[in-house]
Amino acid sequence: MTAPTAGPAQAGAGVSALRRAVLWVPDWPVAAAVAEGAVGSHEPVAVHDSRGILVCSAAARAEGVRQGMRRRTAQGLCPGLVLLAADENRDARAFEPLVQAVEDVVAGVEVARPGVLLMAARGPARHAGSEEALAELLVGAVAEDTGAECQVGVADGLLAALLAARAGIVVPSGQGPAFLAPQDVRRLELAATTRERRAELAELTDLLRRLGLRTLGALAALAPGDVAARFGSLGLLAHRLARGGDVSVPAPRRPEQDVTVRTDLDPPAARSDVAAFAARALAEELAERLQRRGVVCGRVQVLARTEDGTELARTWRLDVAPSPTDLTDRVRWQLDGWLSGRSARPPSAPLVHLELLAQEISPAGVVSEGLWGRRGRGEVQAERAALRVQGLLGAEGVLVPVLQGGRDPRTRVRLVAWGDDPVPVLRPDAPWPGRLPDPAPATLLDERRAVVVLDAAGTPVTVDGRVRLSGEPARVVDDDGSREVVGWAGPWPMWERWWGMGRRRAWLQVALSDGVAQLLALESGQWWVEGLYD
Repeated sequence: MTAPTAGPAQAGAGVSALRRAVLWVPDWPVAAAVAEGAVGSHEPVAVHDSRGILVCSAAARAEGVRQGMRRRTAQGLCPGLVLLAADENRDARAFEPLVQAVEDVVAGVEVARPGVLLMAARGPARHAGSEEALAELLVGAVAEDTGAECQVGVADGLLAALLAARAGIVVPSGQGPAFLAPQDVRRLELAATTRERRAELAELTDLLRRLGLRTLGALAALAPGDVAARFGSLGLLAHRLARGGDVSVPAPRRPEQDVTVRTDLDPPAARSDVAAFAARALAEELAERLQRRGVVCGRVQVLARTEDGTELARTWRLDVAPSPTDLTDRVRWQLDGWLSGRSARPPSAPLVHLELLAQEISPAGVVSEGLWGRRGRGEVQAERAALRVQGLLGAEGVLVPVLQGGRDPRTRVRLVAWGDDPVPVLRPDAPWPGRLPDPAPATLLDERRAVVVLDAAGTPVTVDGRVRLSGEPARVVDDDGSREVVGWAGPWPMWERWWGMGRRRAWLQVALSDGVAQLLALESGQWWVEGLYD
């Protein structure tokens, strides 16, 4: 199809849409893992989180693996399936060479998320000769420089361009609403650039489908006032996208000035983990300045300067009202892409200057909050305090517990760095046969403490092969003295990975005369205090 190189188009009555080109790399998390050498290019691969399969390779799809499947189901369909945990840092790091390849063809590229690039279509299409020629030029440049396969779409408005890229077509100017009308309303989730916004749109689209609004055309046919009254500002955003508009509404007044924060790196940073500390503090400072001015930004530009004067720059598209964590993630991903060695054109010298520039500034009052309201002030302040402590102590200085699956209490708690995705590695909803029964101890000791359990005759209590106690526990002796056992329960055997070098333990709950209740574990003939009950 041939599309005229028009400027901003009217996607609907009162809805303005920029003519956009979108470059999309199918199955990017898989392609990133291949680029990093984690898997082979022809292996059946699936990337997963705690809920199931997020994306899979063509070889895995040929065996019946699909997005949203449980891992066990996917492995049953494809026994040779290689499972990789989702890793946003890997995805962003591997995406940098591809962005550089596109920048050799088109200026003003924006990263929406790893795997998706946005750019204005009018100027580049005129330079290439046509929008079809621009798409061919971009696909060829990416394939030649990185070996990755991608698709390019051109259309009026953000959502139409995203869907056009997935179909690999050019939608004629003015035909965006007609192109969007038959699409499933769940396609709105593609316009999100953060996990939080994706979750909000998923909740909204689920509600819309239950109300009978199953297509984008059905949503676009509603009156804006009715949408605002029923679904709030997030509903208005979805309505604008469904009509072929853009995320932000052009304001008929003088735009807000950009907000800039900067810092010098002393000593110079040659590694991404070193630069990340300064980046975290800068992102927090930028978020504070935006909040003080009562504005939000639509994109953030990361600028860096090396010791020899070379300047680096990259622009990331953001959802409205980005949190400090959203800003930190984008900056950390970009620094990792530049400094990890994956970049096709790595910095020629260590970084000495770092700068963040917030662009597309708009008043915070016109920005949509979450579907269920905004976060409280205390939550925001606690998040900032945690980021400050992390800046002082390092990323591992502030840890967050995540409840996950497992058989013993220590396995069921995973500690992740503040700001990282709090996703369990082991499924909490799995059956876990042989799991220690509730209640779980309220406190787990950092280092378990050795004790001796005695029966009434003063003989050490043991557990035989039939999981029977040699005698009733009467006293528990440790470095602090001896205390009487006033109640006990157990033992519960636990033999994990018995076919290899597994662990064999027996668990016992005891209530002591001083009011303390303990969880004990017998392993290799020695009793240990593992946890305490309230």
